[in-house]
Amino acid sequence: MTSSSFGKVETPEYRFISVVREARLTIITIERPEVRNALHGPAQRELEQAFDAYRDNPDQWAAIITGSGERAFCAGHDLKQQAGGGGMQLPGSGFAGLTSRSDLAKPVIAAVNGLALGGGFETVLACDIVVAAEHAEFALPEARVGLAALGGGLHRLSRAIGVTRAMAMILTGSRIDAPQAYQMGLVNEVTSGATLMDAARRWAAAILACSPMSVRASKEALLHGLALTPQEAVAAQWALPSVRAMLASKDAEEGPRAFTERRPPRWQGR
Repeated sequence: MTSSSFGKVETPEYRFISVVREARLTIITIERPEVRNALHGPAQRELEQAFDAYRDNPDQWAAIITGSGERAFCAGHDLKQQAGGGGMQLPGSGFAGLTSRSDLAKPVIAAVNGLALGGGFETVLACDIVVAAEHAEFALPEARVGLAALGGGLHRLSRAIGVTRAMAMILTGSRIDAPQAYQMGLVNEVTSGATLMDAARRWAAAILACSPMSVRASKEALLHGLALTPQEAVAAQWALPSVRAMLASKDAEEGPRAFTERRPPRWQGR
């Protein structure tokens, strides 16, 4: 790996993904375009390692995940591997090293450059912000191949768009396009394929303009509160690790000081 945490840093130790760090931003790309970026066991493990590295690097404050090529973000689990006796190998952190993860308070942006099917769609649903190319399509087609979307898709999709619409997609395996996904609230922005990564970087830049301590505290409090009543969530949020870290941070002092002095804040992330 190249040494500096800033500038453009590539991590060449992976075979099935690529990881590039641009200053505070980590960009993770699935590199299996020949199978529409479907994931087999080794690719799953590499993604888990990449997200672990992002989680643990104090200099990395936002991440983008995307797929190589123009056809697919991720077509889900590599069914050819499973049909050949390779099984369905998932890391403990879930599909793409992300869908079952509960230890990542840092934000993740999905840049959906094409098909997001099955586990690929579940990966999108596990992200915090979604930017999609105009030709992107989304589906949970597991019922068509004798499986079920057990990587979080059943639950995240129904919470995002409601049970009735989710049931229609899940029980039929039908696809929706990017404009439909935007109308349903599954996508934050639809753009051309040529400008997809520019749009994702723009969202990342907006996040990076905020205190990373505040971003992490807000994400953790919001997600933790989904299983609680609003009253319970308000009471419980003060004990969350990211909230406690934010309140005790240098950034909590810097923000009000910068506002008073009418200058841009200089966030330290601690």
